[in-house]
Amino acid sequence: MEKKFYHSLSVEKVLKSFETSFSGLTSSEVSERVLKYGKNLLPSRRRITLFHIILNQFLSPLIYILLAAALVALLLKEYTDAGFIFLVLVVNAVIGAFQEWKAESKATALEQMIKLQARVIRNGSMQNLDGEDLVPGDIVVLESGNKVPADLRILKENNLSAIEAILTGESVAVSKQAREMEQKEFPVGDKINMLFAGTTITTGRATGVVVSTDLQTELGKIASSLKELETGKAPLVQRMETFTRKISFIVLGACLVLGLIGYWAGISLQELFFFVVAVAVSAIPEGLPIAMTVALSIGASRMAKRNVIIRKLTAVEGLGSCTFIATDKTGTLTVDQQTAKFIVTAGLEVFQLSGEGYNGMGEITNQQDIKISNTASNDLDDLIRSVVICNEGELHLDNGSWNYAGDPIDVALLALAYKVKTSPDKILESVEKLSEVPFESERQYAAVYYREKDSNNIKIAVKGAIERIREHITEEKYEALVEEATRYAANGYRIIAVAGNTVSEILPINSLPDLQLFGFIALIDPLRAEAKPAVEECHRAGVNVAMVTGDHPATSLAIAKEVGIASHQDELITGMDLAGLTKENPGALTEILKTKRVFSRVSPQQKQLIVQALRESGHFIAVTGDGVNDAPALKTANIGVAMGYGTDVAKDTSSIIISDNNFASLVAGIEEGRFTYGNLRKIIYLLISTGAAELIAIALSLAFKLPLIFLPVQLLWLNLVTNGIQDVALAFETGEKKFMQQPPRKPDESIFNRLMISQTLISAGVISLLAFGLWYHLLNHLKWEESTARNTVLLLMVLLQNFHSMNCRSETRSIFKIPISNNYVLMLGILAAQGLHILSLHLPFMQEILSLEPVAWDTWLKLFFTASIIVVVMEVFKLFHKNIPGVRK
Repeated sequence: MEKKFYHSLSVEKVLKSFETSFSGLTSSEVSERVLKYGKNLLPSRRRITLFHIILNQFLSPLIYILLAAALVALLLKEYTDAGFIFLVLVVNAVIGAFQEWKAESKATALEQMIKLQARVIRNGSMQNLDGEDLVPGDIVVLESGNKVPADLRILKENNLSAIEAILTGESVAVSKQAREMEQKEFPVGDKINMLFAGTTITTGRATGVVVSTDLQTELGKIASSLKELETGKAPLVQRMETFTRKISFIVLGACLVLGLIGYWAGISLQELFFFVVAVAVSAIPEGLPIAMTVALSIGASRMAKRNVIIRKLTAVEGLGSCTFIATDKTGTLTVDQQTAKFIVTAGLEVFQLSGEGYNGMGEITNQQDIKISNTASNDLDDLIRSVVICNEGELHLDNGSWNYAGDPIDVALLALAYKVKTSPDKILESVEKLSEVPFESERQYAAVYYREKDSNNIKIAVKGAIERIREHITEEKYEALVEEATRYAANGYRIIAVAGNTVSEILPINSLPDLQLFGFIALIDPLRAEAKPAVEECHRAGVNVAMVTGDHPATSLAIAKEVGIASHQDELITGMDLAGLTKENPGALTEILKTKRVFSRVSPQQKQLIVQALRESGHFIAVTGDGVNDAPALKTANIGVAMGYGTDVAKDTSSIIISDNNFASLVAGIEEGRFTYGNLRKIIYLLISTGAAELIAIALSLAFKLPLIFLPVQLLWLNLVTNGIQDVALAFETGEKKFMQQPPRKPDESIFNRLMISQTLISAGVISLLAFGLWYHLLNHLKWEESTARNTVLLLMVLLQNFHSMNCRSETRSIFKIPISNNYVLMLGILAAQGLHILSLHLPFMQEILSLEPVAWDTWLKLFFTASIIVVVMEVFKLFHKNIPGVRK
């Protein structure tokens, strides 16, 4: 069947296109179409098994190096070294797999959204079928509360509206009608005679013909696009890949240099080969995978306490590295509940309403800030009574909790009664409804004829579009009120005009008598209280924020201005304008992104293209979303952020879920992400500087033709007893607040920046010189036995690394300004490392394995003070580091 724009066809032509009728398809026609079109199913995502999650823990360049080192150690029968490395790999895999398995979602949501029951007319009779059994041409009957099982062209309807937020992002229900639309090219949200799979009927009834199933639905097209999209890499993954490559070359280069020095010193080739392999194994920071995984796990745990749920561990740091946030509006920046904020009466008196959402909390105050009770002015009293009488919603306080049902606008209007200290029930008890005219988009109003119970007069209450109601008002005095309503609408408010009158008779359904305009109500989905401070914090932290939404341009801009994302009209662009500008010049999008901060009425494909363009321009971008329409953008982003109340599709596609749907929680996640990255740098600083110190000390021993300062097994013990404990302990360090006053690190900035290189070289140099100096002194001046001297130097190296781990608590702050309470784990780790080494000096089997012997307490004390020199040197460095060009302060 050739592609047609079904919304632009008449009901008769649509039915003819599918060779169907209001009596539905016959059984034989259904059988033929099942063979032709298949089931109404979306492709399911293969569930990630525990085996694959565990396997993924080994897919890292650093892990590859460690595996290779372990295999070489096995071949050389260095079983202790090999066993230790394999133990590290297993522990790392267990921790990482546990985190990812815990976060893995239970099922594929796209399938579940289609698997639902549908009432279908076949063979002239009504049947209840699974949604997956629908075929194009089926006649489907829907009513309020039903989920739409396929894309439908509406054939007939009554008071029909649907929530299409999962496709368009707009929270307000869309009025639907059966009439054909002349224009062919329309965005999904503007096709008023179509219903789309996955959306929900909020009011009324409809009969429609299925025009698209499975992958041909709007929902299915999004599912298909997800397969083709490349997921953005987390910043940590990119940086660690670069870091690992550099470390690999450095270690191999250092081993080559040591090999040449050893050969020059006269060491035999076989002995030299074994020694170089042992040095390579010890020099590789094998503790880094575990420490990194622990740091990310701690970051994930801290984020969870701030309503940020991590599905992929690398996203912890990724969120902290983002340079741009493309945020949704509804439910993220706003509360996702329509709320009346202003009432303007016929006499141009303005009333302000407090409270927000679908509840009766709050008050009404006049321009003199006086609270209004049920003794309100006649205009306000008439207006509130009218919107309660002309209303199909429900709002009740039951056992301390507010329960509501019906159209969101109707529910929001019922809240007015509670805010003047009465209730909808009390108002309704005083009247008798005689006739109702339901709201339809074609009429643009709803009306109720009623009678006060203590009067025989017939009255009418009307609410709807002010321009439509204005047609039934003969008096000219309301012109100023209409102008005021236009001003509120231009600022993003939804305007509901309210009118009424005493009438002589009940008119036909499409007619209205002369009316008196009581005023209008200005509603909006209000801003979350925390949103504006959160956006301000993003700006202070150097993170750009843009709003990308399917909502109305005026509403989007109003919220953007209020929250601080935009300041003037020029920063807004609609999806239609965007399509026009990029149609002939696709490259224009990059320039548009430099000046625009509000993108309204955008399609899912446009949102995905915006994200792609931001990535290509060098940004690490985080994208928020909750609907199926957001899934392509979430997958394309470096960090996809789904809202907790959103669809499972969005959650499955994302790497982070905000459980309370609040933009402020996302900003808290950025802060925790930066803290985590700071801790990762501290861990790397400790591991690389101490590893480099060991290599330098060995090189100096070879250069001066002295015995090796450490045995291979002692090198491994150093990595275990110091780095193996203290690097993990650094992951518990409390974050430094300065991180949120700094701009994000540049996307191409290496972990080893100017500061890291400087402090690594200085600390490694000092540690190695202190260790080698003692080694040289003991052997050449004091003439100690080699084993005794090595035992003493090894203890000094343990103490040096203990002290240095405290230096690593901050790259810039003095250790004397950092409270011990910021990291009790590190303090305990230092004591544990020192205690283990002292214990090993006295245990016979450890003495044999490590060639150790007890050390006198006065010797330990001398070594203790010698080791403290590293603290003095690094404190001086921190004092003067601000003078180093290019270093972050």
